[in-house]
Amino acid sequence: MVLVGCHVSIAGSIDLAIQRAIDAGCDTFQIFSRNPRGWKAKDLDPASIDAFRAALSASGIGPVVDHMPYLPNLASPDDAIYEKSVEALTGELRRCSLLGIPYLVTHLGHHRGSGADEGRERVIAAVNRALADAGESGVMLLLENTAGEKNSVGSTIADLARILDGIDADGRVGVCFDTCHAFAAGYDLRTAEGVGAAFGELDDLIGLSRLRVVHVNDCKGELGSGLDRHEHIGLGSIGEAGFRHVFRHPGVRGLPLICETPVDGRRNDAGNIAKVRELAGA
Repeated sequence: MVLVGCHVSIAGSIDLAIQRAIDAGCDTFQIFSRNPRGWKAKDLDPASIDAFRAALSASGIGPVVDHMPYLPNLASPDDAIYEKSVEALTGELRRCSLLGIPYLVTHLGHHRGSGADEGRERVIAAVNRALADAGESGVMLLLENTAGEKNSVGSTIADLARILDGIDADGRVGVCFDTCHAFAAGYDLRTAEGVGAAFGELDDLIGLSRLRVVHVNDCKGELGSGLDRHEHIGLGSIGEAGFRHVFRHPGVRGLPLICETPVDGRRNDAGNIAKVRELAGA
């Protein structure tokens, strides 16, 4: 079974995302629950919440994944940015609960020169505070691996494991594995051996049971480039052969696969979803 979808817009009203997901051929999909480029978010009104839940239930699509907005930096040494980031994470956990969304994906941020150890500690403290403040909600927070950019936190599986070890409510936190980010950070996903090594390390250090979502993106950069630039499935440096190995790995089969790929003259979202199904043998 292949569960594949893409990131869809909530423009107009959040419930309209479901029809857009259906139109793209999604089995699952991802959204921003709010404007991702600002700090302030309008409260969700009860009518929008009810409409979203009703449309989602009628669609049979799922699970739905929400993604944190762009500005928060959970590793920031700047106290003002850090406090706003924790507040944004807490708020997004609450929004997911209202909408009935089971997964919230977050980037871990950049330590901006304060050091990797300090950055990890800031992330751990931020996650612990947000989970406590949001309360029990049935929402699982998923930590996403980063692409190895300068000062980034969470680019290696070992780094994610260290952060997860420091989180109090570990049953409420899992992992979202991004293929582009992993490749850019040095995990060679082009061969069966490389894929096996990456997911073997994840299993050893974290446990594959904590892997809940895969962001399926090819990479415009070369292996270990640290370049976070997504490409259409099979048209980048990972290539079609690499994705065949990824999709057939036992740790990935059955998980929600979310394409965050470009939309341009070469291929649209529906085209990338179809390519995933083809390469997965569905």
